[in-house]
Amino acid sequence: MKLDLDQTGSYILEPQRHSVQANELRRRMRLGLVTSMVEHGVDGDESRIRLTVRNGDSVCCGIVDADNRLVSEVSLDLRYSSFRQASQARKLLQCALGSA
Repeated sequence: MKLDLDQTGSYILEPQRHSVQANELRRRMRLGLVTSMVEHGVDGDESRIRLTVRNGDSVCCGIVDADNRLVSEVSLDLRYSSFRQASQARKLLQCALGSA
């Protein structure tokens, strides 16, 4: 996940990382097919931010530190079998907990 900040402080994601062209990503966003969530850490993680982006059947989660550096990242493809999906879900959970 390549992250940049724009002049308003919003995070900008590199579209190619999500296997789509920029125009297609914007179209999917307008249709509500791409969603994102920004969560601020609490207690010992209050200097970190977790970014989660869902694009159709794929989910990408990244932990960003106070200097806006990507600390950890994991992607999950929801189309895989349940066994493989469970393994990837554990990785996503680890990222979500900041331990990846």
